[in-house]
Amino acid sequence: MPLLSIIIPTLNEESTIGKVIEAIPREILGRMGYEFEVIVVDGGSTDRTVNIALHKGARVIVVRRRGYGLAYLIGFRYAKGDVIATLDADMTYPPSEIPKMLLALEKGGADFVSSNRFAKTEKYAFSSARMLGNRLINLFVFLLFRFRIRDTQSGMWCFKRKSLSELVLSSFGMEFSTEIKLEALRKLRFIEIPIRYFQRRSGKSKIRYLRDGLRIVLFIIKYRILSALGIV
Repeated sequence: MPLLSIIIPTLNEESTIGKVIEAIPREILGRMGYEFEVIVVDGGSTDRTVNIALHKGARVIVVRRRGYGLAYLIGFRYAKGDVIATLDADMTYPPSEIPKMLLALEKGGADFVSSNRFAKTEKYAFSSARMLGNRLINLFVFLLFRFRIRDTQSGMWCFKRKSLSELVLSSFGMEFSTEIKLEALRKLRFIEIPIRYFQRRSGKSKIRYLRDGLRIVLFIIKYRILSALGIV
């Protein structure tokens, strides 16, 4: 049976990490022919996140340096699966969407499947400012690269592990989400599909919108220059 590695970055998510792991559709994945492992990459939580994840059967890797991209780079290194899927720990991305993404990977002839949150977004999941920021980044990517992607900042992807060897990934921060999609769009067979997206139920978002938004824009400019020079 193929193995699916589900990677979840965490930082003080004790109220939701157990629910996320429990919501993984085990029976459906089994019927599809997949075994799976859950890898939680924790950025130094000071609450019960790590203990809860372990209790729910996850493999936990504790990283003393925080960073969204860093968590995924480390998670990729430890993943044993033939296929890798990603989730946030706050229940905004429903784990029940994973089988749909796997089907798109299997039947759609893609190497990398990314999710589009805007097609089925729960009311109040996005503030007006956050929605505008996402739309502007999407437009910026189109203007610089001519890629028609509806959600450059989505944090739920599914891809073949062997495809990682084709990608140049180095960002440690929130810009990693943009980096992996740009790399996949340029170098792999890429599909984007709609998913449901929910309002954060508890806890505080780790995203600092102005600072992270500026970092993402500067990264896109830098990446455009490097790709034009053939460096990436």
